[in-house]
Amino acid sequence: MRQPLVGAVPEYTVGADEVPWVLGTQLTTQCGPLARAAEGSSVLFIEAHDFARRMPYHHHKLTLLFAAMRQFGDRLRTEGYDVHYIKANTFEAGLKRFFEDNADTTLVSMRSPSYGAERRFRELVDAVGGAIRFVENELFVSTRQAFDEWATDDGSFKHEQFYRWMRRESGVLMDGDEPLGGEWNFDEHNREFPPEEWRAPPIPSIDYDDRTKETAAWVADTFDTWGRTEGFRWPVTREQARDTLRHFVDERLPAFGPYQDAIRHDDWAMAHALLSCALNVGLLHPVEVIEAVESAYHECEDVALASAEGCIRQLLGWREFIRHVYRHTMPELATANALGAPHDLPEFYWTGETDMRCVAQTVEDVHTRGYAHHIQRLMVLANFATLWGVEPSELNEWFHATFVDAYHWVTTPNVVEMGQYGHGAFATKPYVSSANYVDRMSDYCADCRYDPDSNTGSDACPFNALYWDFLDRNETPLRSNHRMGLMYSHVDSKRDSEEMDRLRQRVERLRELAARGGL
Repeated sequence: MRQPLVGAVPEYTVGADEVPWVLGTQLTTQCGPLARAAEGSSVLFIEAHDFARRMPYHHHKLTLLFAAMRQFGDRLRTEGYDVHYIKANTFEAGLKRFFEDNADTTLVSMRSPSYGAERRFRELVDAVGGAIRFVENELFVSTRQAFDEWATDDGSFKHEQFYRWMRRESGVLMDGDEPLGGEWNFDEHNREFPPEEWRAPPIPSIDYDDRTKETAAWVADTFDTWGRTEGFRWPVTREQARDTLRHFVDERLPAFGPYQDAIRHDDWAMAHALLSCALNVGLLHPVEVIEAVESAYHECEDVALASAEGCIRQLLGWREFIRHVYRHTMPELATANALGAPHDLPEFYWTGETDMRCVAQTVEDVHTRGYAHHIQRLMVLANFATLWGVEPSELNEWFHATFVDAYHWVTTPNVVEMGQYGHGAFATKPYVSSANYVDRMSDYCADCRYDPDSNTGSDACPFNALYWDFLDRNETPLRSNHRMGLMYSHVDSKRDSEEMDRLRQRVERLRELAARGGL
């Protein structure tokens, strides 16, 4: 049975009158109620459809969720479980049908990490006259109690401190009490741009059965989705997820570290793991991924410590960190808007129709696969939205709808806080930049109609004027930030030379162009 590495899960059993309720993001027998249920016991799935109509979700996202649930249900049947797989418009309707035939049963389910889910499910079960109990969600590396005991009382959270604590507590990449290699973080080694002759490792291929293909077609016919309907490429079974993990460790991990922050317009995957979907629906456990990466470092001379540490930091550190910060800052985090950003999300986030090549290409990547890697998310999509002044909840909703690995607990801290500096829980400054960063870490600017080296004029990259305008209009909350001092000395210089007036005029012109669909 898989267990978190940090913190202890309270012991429990699943009684003869109890039935595990498997949610669509908990597709595992490695832990949770299914790992404790008797052989051949009953299991409940509810495939609720109304949620899929709440927003224009990416076709691949809904295909992933429904196909993975159906495949997991089929697998459990072949293993001898008595599977109750109920399709209904709502969870309440599905629960009502189940309890009509199983009145004396108590459901057992792992807590969903999304805010309010446990309370809402409890209300629905009560409304239909049933009973349910919730247990610890074991699909993480640390328990809630462990984090809560570590966290300070002032409401602020520091990822680097948390990550080091997790390394010490788990023993991952440790040499006694010290980190392997003498450094905790090799991030500075992971910011290179590959030479022109570098070729990314091959992308794993997946063969889908008729069950998955039929589900993809059904999603296209049933729901008003966004994104391409063809080209689905994500694992929907445990076997496919494990094959993807093995492929990453064997083929892609050696090249992962140095170029993990780089972007090439014709290489959507680079050397990234492509495991977030499988992790977020439970087909992989984060501990098994961490163990596989750590073992590869020790056993394979081609895997550098910087590559192994960079990957493990995302799982042992960042994924755990944002899950817990989300718990501690909801519901305020969902609507946080510390900078008072007032603008709507530009239409080109949905259409991709903009001359800014970095934005257009990244939106096209998301439209094609429901995926773009972390630097595209942070330094292209979230960066532009923050500079533009997009209200954070609008961008968060867009990410939630369009990315295959997006769930509320994932996007809200990453988008609202990290991406848009909306709350103050852990971001120490806005992660914004002019065109300089995109030009340095990507090849987008080379063939773009806009000039990354110009601030004003019709050919100047919009990121530049927007960057200085962002600093100008947010001076009151930001100037006192010690990490922003140098930037505000440049703002002062631009004001003294009257360049700021020209930059403001350029921003006004950019907003006019965007309103006409001409940016």
